[in-house]
Amino acid sequence: MGPPADRDGALAVLREAVELGITHIDASDYYGPRITNDVIREALHPYPESLHIATKVGGTRDAQGGWPVARQPEDLRRAVHDNLGALGLETLDLVNLRLGNAEGRRRA
Repeated sequence: MGPPADRDGALAVLREAVELGITHIDASDYYGPRITNDVIREALHPYPESLHIATKVGGTRDAQGGWPVARQPEDLRRAVHDNLGALGLETLDLVNLRLGNAEGRRRA
């Protein structure tokens, strides 16, 4: 969670993964709000035609580290558009609705 300890290393891993034939990247604010998508974009944009990018929506990060539910239509639209903007895309190949931890409590 949060920024990579070695950003250059993280960028290199993403680039090498795609060079080695990985065709699916799972992007999501769940892995580090406002960080993961930025790292993916920096490493891989413009994206190769063969690369499929997926994301997850359905929650927002709160100040206590929890993930309160955000599943109203406007929440979902905002999350998709936020991901599109952060990734520099016009469309996503797959959007998953995250259902776990419905109460929004922080998991131990």
